[in-house]
Amino acid sequence: MASRDVAFWKEAINDEMDSIMSNQTWELVDLPPGSKPIGCKWVFRRKYHTNGMIQTFKARLVAKGFKQREGIDYFDTYAPVARTTSIRILFALASIHNLFVHQMDVKTAFLNGDLNEEVYMEQPEGFVLLGNENKVCKLVKSLYGLKQAPKQWHEKFDHAILSDGFRHNNVDKCLYSKTCDDYMVIVCLYVDDMLVLSDDMRGIIETKRFLSSTFKMKDLGEVDTILGIKVKRNSGGYALNQTHYIEKVVSKFSHLKIKDANTPFDSSIKLEKNDGRSVAQLEYASAIGSLMYAAQCTRADISFAVSKLSRFTSNPSVEHWKAIGRVLGYLKNTKELSLQYSKFPAIIEGYSDASWISSVGDNLSTTGWVFTLGGGAVSWGSKKQTCISHSTMEAEFIALAATGKEAEWLRDLMMDIPFTANNVSTVLIHCDSQATLARAYSGVYNGKSRHISIRHEYVRQLIQNGIISISFVRSSGNLADPFTKPLTRDLVRITSRGMGLKLLK
Repeated sequence: MASRDVAFWKEAINDEMDSIMSNQTWELVDLPPGSKPIGCKWVFRRKYHTNGMIQTFKARLVAKGFKQREGIDYFDTYAPVARTTSIRILFALASIHNLFVHQMDVKTAFLNGDLNEEVYMEQPEGFVLLGNENKVCKLVKSLYGLKQAPKQWHEKFDHAILSDGFRHNNVDKCLYSKTCDDYMVIVCLYVDDMLVLSDDMRGIIETKRFLSSTFKMKDLGEVDTILGIKVKRNSGGYALNQTHYIEKVVSKFSHLKIKDANTPFDSSIKLEKNDGRSVAQLEYASAIGSLMYAAQCTRADISFAVSKLSRFTSNPSVEHWKAIGRVLGYLKNTKELSLQYSKFPAIIEGYSDASWISSVGDNLSTTGWVFTLGGGAVSWGSKKQTCISHSTMEAEFIALAATGKEAEWLRDLMMDIPFTANNVSTVLIHCDSQATLARAYSGVYNGKSRHISIRHEYVRQLIQNGIISISFVRSSGNLADPFTKPLTRDLVRITSRGMGLKLLK
């Protein structure tokens, strides 16, 4: 209230209170004997456009949910959100089928949920009613900060949209689809951010009209930014980039004296566990979290480096910090890269790879996989394997089982999306190990590989059921290579382009 922006903050506070009161979120009552009210506080935040300009001043009244007691004030808290993989697949399909993609935002989403439990809260600061100072707010609707708020909101939205003829996707419960005579519509929900896709503008208009009549919505028009990812549409399709986010992260860790780098990880360095004192452990965890968000959304090329470095979060050393600086230097040098999707190819292709005993100290191998659709990566992973493999073939087979598992999920997702339901074929997975291919198609079980027998049976089952097929690819053409080991500058460029990471024209 003492800042020069006080007028903007007051307006934001009044907007928030108007939403709460119009929603009839609480009623003033005397506190029943034996009950304890939870507190509340105001949270203030400036929201920015991706170009750094202030978008809005946001004031949020938040309940102190950390004081709630399980079994008394709340019971279940689980609420699903859409996977980022699902969001990328939708943009790839929008590029292939030339779909319209619009965006909507639910105003004060968590205020919509109905509460089943009795929760009492102190009156908010600055809005204590004269003459009723001793009364408390009995919450009728959920409020931000409550443990059960996300679950209650999702239940309310779920019930509303299903009543309009939409139905769930079988594998991602935050994807909803509806088929009409003239158009098909998909709605993707991530907490309060919403994507609406359709092959006809009428489908989008009708869906927006229904949602706006049910909830207080903000129509953001054609999609521009979703979850901090900038979306651009061109003649070829959609492109996703995180240039602004990367600039923010590099600026946050500028004290590391970041130098531009051409690769995300130095292949000559062998990182080991630190047995000495940890160096800025909390800041290291923050850096890993910041890099992980980029790696999970659009920057598949840093997945291996982030996966490797995250293993030392509990006790980082100076060497680990140097490697963090290297990843940031690579991102700084390549911040303009976008994950681009086009019309072709219109089928999902997968790549699987493993590097044998890549983890110093525990002798575990690394699994890597990537799936592409519409010329861009839609799903990827770089993970340390959980069991010791006795040979390269075994490591590759464990990786193939993990890739097959993801392929099955992707195929099930696509089979339940109206635009692709009738065109989903067997998912082709490329593998660079002839021995693994022979083992996958062999019906003979060798008792020497007992520890991977379940994976062997699982992969064979996927092949027999027509879910996946496996073909050989040379290591030089395997797009999963950068997910298992550090590569040279030229190979990083080639594999990045293969995954759709290019400069926007």
